Order: sequence, then C-alpha cells, then structure tokens
Amino acid sequence: MRTRLLAAWLALGSLAAALPAAAVMPDEILADQGLEHRARELSKELRCLVCQNQSIDDSNAPLARDLRVLVRERLKAGDSDARVLDYVTDRYGDYVLLRPPFKATTWLLWIGPFLVFAIGAAATAVYLRGRRGVAAGADTAPLSEDEQRRLDALLRKD
Repeated sequence: MRTRLLAAWLALGSLAAALPAAAVMPDEILADQGLEHRARELSKELRCLVCQNQSIDDSNAPLARDLRVLVRERLKAGDSDARVLDYVTDRYGDYVLLRPPFKATTWLLWIGPFLVFAIGAAATAVYLRGRRGVAAGADTAPLSEDEQRRLDALLRKD
C-alpha cells in the first residue's frame, strides 16, 4: 500500500514538473486578483521579443519582465484589455502578438503554411505520376531488330 501511495505521489510530482512554469516574479503580482487574472491572460497573448516562441508570461528575459510590468501598469491605470493590447502593439508592432491579426502585412503568416503544403502536394503528385509512367514503360520505345539480337546474344552467354 505504501509503495503504491509513494508511486502515485512521484507520478503527480513528475507531472507537475513537466508543466510550464510562469516567470512572473512575486513583486510583479497585483494585489487585486481580478486585475492579476486579466494581466495573466493578456501576458499569455503577448510574445517575448527575445525568446520569440514564448509568451511574456513564460519568459525570464528582462524585456519580458518589462512588458509584464507595463501590462500591469496599464491595467492599474484603468485600461481595458483591448486598449492594453493596442498600446503594446502600437509600440512593438503586430509581431508582439502570439496570434497576429489577418491583414495585408500578415497574410503570408496565415496563408504561407497552406501554400507550402499545396506546392509540396503538387510536386509529390507530379513526381509520382512521372515514376508511374517510367515503371509502366510508357516512355520507352520498342527495341529495334539489331538491339533485340544483341540482347538475345547477351542473355545466351549466361
């Protein structure tokens, strides 16, 4: 019984260790839990400009800390969530958003993966169609009489 309980605790502990840890420092946390919750949600939507694939909530970079503090200051000043995001994107551009909006400057980000997939699928289809034609002998001409005699002679030597 004890070993099962110990194994369960170890399993839970290893699962907890695998979860991403937020990089928010204790001195950044707001006293108002409602504002802190909004700040956390906004921080999950903003990209760390140093790490690039992490949100500012997960990053330990000094710039991410500055952005977390900036978000909290704007919330304390009474800004709405949309206004905070507008303020940050006005300063850093759409790149700071983990989910950039679909517009003329970001259309390649949204459509690019589908274009690459379509081009790859078309190239694969053309390649496979070409191989099928070669394997079926559609592109080869029949042997001339002289070629057939030489082939027969070579085969008889074996």
